[in-house]
Amino acid sequence: MEKFIRINKYLRYVIALAIYFVLFFVLQHASVGGAIYPFAIGMMFSLVWANQKVWLVCPAYILAAVACSINFENIISALAMVLLCALPYYIHVLCKKNMRKYELGIYAVIGQSANIVFQALGGLHPLLIIAQVIISILFLYAIVNIFEPLIVRGFAYKLTSLELICGAILLLIFSDGLSGFSFFGFSCLKLFVAFILLAVSYTTKGYNACLVAGVLGLGTMLGTNNAVYVAPFILWSLAISCFRTRNRIFPSLAIIIAELVSGYYFTLYYNFIWLDFLPVILGAAIFFLLPKAWYDQVAVLLSTTSDRLAMKNVVNRNREVLHRRLSNLSEVFCDMNEVFKKLIKQNMSEDEVKDMLFEEVRGQICKGCPEYKHCHRTFSDDTKKMFEELIQISIEKGKITLLDIPSYLTSRCGKTNNLISEINTLTSQYKNYANLVGNVDTSKMLIADQLGGISSIMKGLASEVDAMVSFDSTREGKIIDELAYNNIVCTDAVVYEKDARTMMASLIVRDEDVDRVKLQQTVSKVCGNKMTPYEIYPASRAGLKTVNLKTAPRFDCIFGLSNKTKSGSSVSGDNHSVLRLDGDKFMFALCDGMGSGTKANEKSDTAIGLIENFYKAGFDNEIILSSVNKLLNLEKDEIFSTLDICVVDLRSGLVDLIKMGSPSTYIRSEEECKIVEGGALPIGVLNNVNALTKKLVVSGKDLIVLCSDGVSDSFGSDGELKDFILSIRNSNPQEFADKIVEKAIANNNGYAVDDMTCMVVKVFEG
Repeated sequence: MEKFIRINKYLRYVIALAIYFVLFFVLQHASVGGAIYPFAIGMMFSLVWANQKVWLVCPAYILAAVACSINFENIISALAMVLLCALPYYIHVLCKKNMRKYELGIYAVIGQSANIVFQALGGLHPLLIIAQVIISILFLYAIVNIFEPLIVRGFAYKLTSLELICGAILLLIFSDGLSGFSFFGFSCLKLFVAFILLAVSYTTKGYNACLVAGVLGLGTMLGTNNAVYVAPFILWSLAISCFRTRNRIFPSLAIIIAELVSGYYFTLYYNFIWLDFLPVILGAAIFFLLPKAWYDQVAVLLSTTSDRLAMKNVVNRNREVLHRRLSNLSEVFCDMNEVFKKLIKQNMSEDEVKDMLFEEVRGQICKGCPEYKHCHRTFSDDTKKMFEELIQISIEKGKITLLDIPSYLTSRCGKTNNLISEINTLTSQYKNYANLVGNVDTSKMLIADQLGGISSIMKGLASEVDAMVSFDSTREGKIIDELAYNNIVCTDAVVYEKDARTMMASLIVRDEDVDRVKLQQTVSKVCGNKMTPYEIYPASRAGLKTVNLKTAPRFDCIFGLSNKTKSGSSVSGDNHSVLRLDGDKFMFALCDGMGSGTKANEKSDTAIGLIENFYKAGFDNEIILSSVNKLLNLEKDEIFSTLDICVVDLRSGLVDLIKMGSPSTYIRSEEECKIVEGGALPIGVLNNVNALTKKLVVSGKDLIVLCSDGVSDSFGSDGELKDFILSIRNSNPQEFADKIVEKAIANNNGYAVDDMTCMVVKVFEG
């Protein structure tokens, strides 16, 4: 087995050597008007640049040079060329330093020194010598641009416009070199052109074959100063394009018939015999016999499709359907919200409760009493007032005792103990019922709020997908070309405008290209504004990733967090959250559970977790606070949490501050420090929430300081903390937060009298 592998390896080397020899031999014959021959030089140096084996390339070049002309000058020129190609290559390998393109050009110029000397001594005009050197370097860089994708990247990626142009130059020069080849009347040029035209027509659009035919015809003109082949090649391409189908037999027959018509009917050639007809038949046969998989790979390379109109129409059509369905769903949830609101039962008023319980007590205790008429007819108003007062006391205190009964009632009522027991029982039952009804109503209101929130989210999504996506095909092609120039393989790109301010780009690139700086820089340059990646995930094909970019917002932000658990407590009751929201917004939240320890931590953790998930889902501030407040209020555990939320819009610089029982927030600019005072009750205290909200505009380099009461209470007043914030000169948010907490602890003689948390957000222009 090992012997077979070794033989197979040597066979590949022999085949590679033969291919290099043919390339060099043909290009040694390629000339500009038969005066200068600059093209084989560029081919050798470009193959070395493409990491082909130097010990195969160099011998192949020497053999081709010798095969073309066996003379002293030619051999010395070839040896000098090979030496100045291989020597720098191995020096770079030993030094572990990559060869740069401009260095490659310098070596190629120096490598021609021997040839230049011999040509000058031979009487070649100096301008022709200079032209030969310049053309050889230009051809070298053109071939480098086509060998990089073909040899380095492989056949799996689409060629860019520049690479296609360089490929066309290679075909032109190759046809120039082949134009002089003829073995016993058999034209290698015709065989090559016939196969190329059939392959190009089969793998790309039909008119591309006509373009390639023109390029190949120009190549023969360059080498022979004769246009004899231009018309036949164009005629071949037209015939192929007319019969272009996925069945390869029809274009193969079409080119054969076109050659017969060219030779026998139009007499486009000087002489036309059966041997002139044979190369076209052989080229068509090779085209027909090659496997389809080979053409599929070539089709990827030569793909020039950039508009993809059908795909884009499908995208816009799907968005239209999605808009309609989301709008309908929004209406459904809106109707459900109204239905649930109507199901809510309001608790009875205080007077209604007293009347109801009075009637119940009178029916249970006083009915059948000998004094009934005296109490409830003669002194009915006084009796009712007294009973309602007792009911009020029982509701407020939880029960009544004998001490609460007026003396005049105890003196004439023999059922005082029964009265006390009945009132206590009824008020207790009523309070349980009222709590149950209240919880049910709260749950219904909570569900109604969620349904309304979902309706609002769907309406927003429907509006977002309502507008048609405007794709930018020009930028898509330019991005692919620019990335290829920077050796970043991009197999596909989609560029479109999300709205008037936001441009989006989605690229398919290799795994190793995802983190390259040039990727973001190139897309930003082509799109005309700064683009930033916001999403990276694997593509459907192995080894590739999808990179989504969008217009970078005007602002960016970083934050610092410093905290200290209360001295003697193992767990802090403070929790925080930092969350990036859709629409280029950041949410910073600080939640302080009442007290310290595990229970306070669990309470604040629950609150902050609910808020995070609601914000992620896209609910608005009012629904989030109302829903979280109702959920926490249902627990009835008498442990509450203060809440401090800061939402920063990175596009507009607007900041929403939402405060529930939290200390003041401080906005520190370069010149002053503003105080946003806290307000409202902590979350979960009452069923209905009235949060304090404030909207501010921040500018670059502003600092937003959020802190728990453990920090704020350690300073004498808001003004004292404000003065300390103004005294801090460090703009690093982490160090800023650390200094505030350190000062708060120092103010308490080195003890943390409560859980302390300070979050500092720095907003700056990106």
